[in-house]
Amino acid sequence: MNKPAATQTAARLRLRLTATAETIVRGGHPWLFADSVREQNRAGQTGELAVIYDRNDKFLAVGLFDAESPIRVRILHAGKPQTIDAAWWKAHLEKSLERRAKLFDATTTGYRLIHGESDGWPALVLDKYDSTFVLKIYSAVWLPRLDEILALFREKISCERIVLRLSRNIQPLAEKQFRRRDGQVFFGSSPEGAVVFSENAIRFEADVLRGQKTGFFLDQRENRAEVEKLACGRNVLNAFSFSGGFSVYAARGGARSVTDLDISAHALESAKRNFALNQNFPTVAACEHKTVQADAFEWIEKASAKFDLIVLDPPSLAKRATEREGAIRAYEKLNSYGIARLSRDGILVAGSCSAHVSVAEFFDSVRRAAMKSGRKFTELKTIQHPPDHPAGFKEAEYLKVIYLKFAA
Repeated sequence: MNKPAATQTAARLRLRLTATAETIVRGGHPWLFADSVREQNRAGQTGELAVIYDRNDKFLAVGLFDAESPIRVRILHAGKPQTIDAAWWKAHLEKSLERRAKLFDATTTGYRLIHGESDGWPALVLDKYDSTFVLKIYSAVWLPRLDEILALFREKISCERIVLRLSRNIQPLAEKQFRRRDGQVFFGSSPEGAVVFSENAIRFEADVLRGQKTGFFLDQRENRAEVEKLACGRNVLNAFSFSGGFSVYAARGGARSVTDLDISAHALESAKRNFALNQNFPTVAACEHKTVQADAFEWIEKASAKFDLIVLDPPSLAKRATEREGAIRAYEKLNSYGIARLSRDGILVAGSCSAHVSVAEFFDSVRRAAMKSGRKFTELKTIQHPPDHPAGFKEAEYLKVIYLKFAA
């Protein structure tokens, strides 16, 4: 995968950067922005390799060029020169697979194999759902290379099928220029409905063709397991519940009841099916499962019901940097509503997946809500990224969850 075919005869694309950008690239950051390029030997094509040199004309880095994106180059390697050829890509994939080789036992068949920039595969993730694998790409740089990537994955990974998922912003280009579409299936038949995988022996369905992200939120595995430990004998509210992952864990942990709250009827139906998949666990079969279709912010604010454990894990409230301050206020307000719904000795599990809100900013917003409530509380723990979702640079640090217990 050295060059897309269209650039085989062209001179190698060479870039030189501003002094500040040189320092950033040397520091290991995987993104090079367009306004950091001060010299370019020719027009580049999206997906081709761009070699970056420093002011002394020495090799600095190499990456995938994007002619249209503000992120002009996605860095693959920095430091000493390396040849980016088929052998390099193969070794690159093997490293990602080796990092996961001993993370999970046979009771977990759903996890992430490649986590974008943090694994050295910028803007690309590969998730495993039992024998179905989902490749999601967030940048057009991979479109000219899909055939090679897919062939490499199939060579190194035993799978029934690979499903392609495309970020919305690149779908028109993928369809028009490369005849690729979101939900396209490679190396196997299209699944009939959702695929089923296991996580710590709990079975879940994943809508790999049309679902959010790649079909399930694999990154919350550790937090679901924590909720299971805390749920025994409690009435649990799972707000922004999606397909009920936290809820099934809570039920297996011995919760008296679980209420899934989500604005999506489709998500709530999936939650019901996930409960049905796990009726082999006596505690799940005995747990009362309720669903509420409503705007979670509004429902929690106005509800009179009390719960012993509340999970607040909303979608990202800051999709861009300009929304950061508003998101911080929204997190504080949401968690204030949640605390008001907690019974004595209740536990709040508050999560954020907003990369533009820092770990400290989010945790502090939840602590402020707790202090303003006037209730005595204990901070039980905080959790960030699981081992199959490493965060190798600042912008990758999106996931953070804090656990608070209120005495009165």
